[in-house]
Amino acid sequence: MRAVLDIILIVLDLYIWLLIASAILSWLIAFNVVNTRNQFVASVAEFLYRITEPLLAPIRSFMPNLGGLDISPIILILIIMFIQRVITYYIYPSVF
Repeated sequence: MRAVLDIILIVLDLYIWLLIASAILSWLIAFNVVNTRNQFVASVAEFLYRITEPLLAPIRSFMPNLGGLDISPIILILIIMFIQRVITYYIYPSVF
């Protein structure tokens, strides 16, 4: 059972890194540093969008309009970190 919890923690860590990569890539595209006409950039951007958007969309619909500032990745990262702490401190020690 501890192995399953370890895998869950690793997947949550990986998802945090995907959220950070998605945010950085969206900034690079918005500031025209990278171009989405490049097939590799377009495919990476599409992959990151499809992976992160299902969890970010409900947070965005809940948040008020902040004038173009999107803090939904930060909120999702905080939620994931809270889940990791709950698993580490409360669930993991009670599993044999």
